[in-house]
Amino acid sequence: MMDVKAKTRFLPISSQKLALVCDKVRGMGAEEALVVLNYMPHKGADFVRKTVASAMANAENNFELDRDDLYISAIWSGEGPRLKRYKAGARGRYKPRVRRLSHLWVTLSEREEE
Repeated sequence: MMDVKAKTRFLPISSQKLALVCDKVRGMGAEEALVVLNYMPHKGADFVRKTVASAMANAENNFELDRDDLYISAIWSGEGPRLKRYKAGARGRYKPRVRRLSHLWVTLSEREEE
């Protein structure tokens, strides 16, 4: 049994929003997950789809595994660094803005043949 991993770092979306998408596809077959992610309206769905596709390409090209036997065994997002920015506010003040970044990890495994 082989585990294949892919990670994407410094995505311009909060980890919390990315986690909502991750929860939907966890445990799904990799091919099925790509189809589901293609039609999801969330911003994070595109980031997750690209990372899952990358993990599938790693499995095929580096380990010669069959696409149809792969499923998402683990997928999670974590916080990246925060970019602190400022915007002009009323009466000559300024308002702080925090731009959150996140990291995404995907692990694909091969289904056991029975």
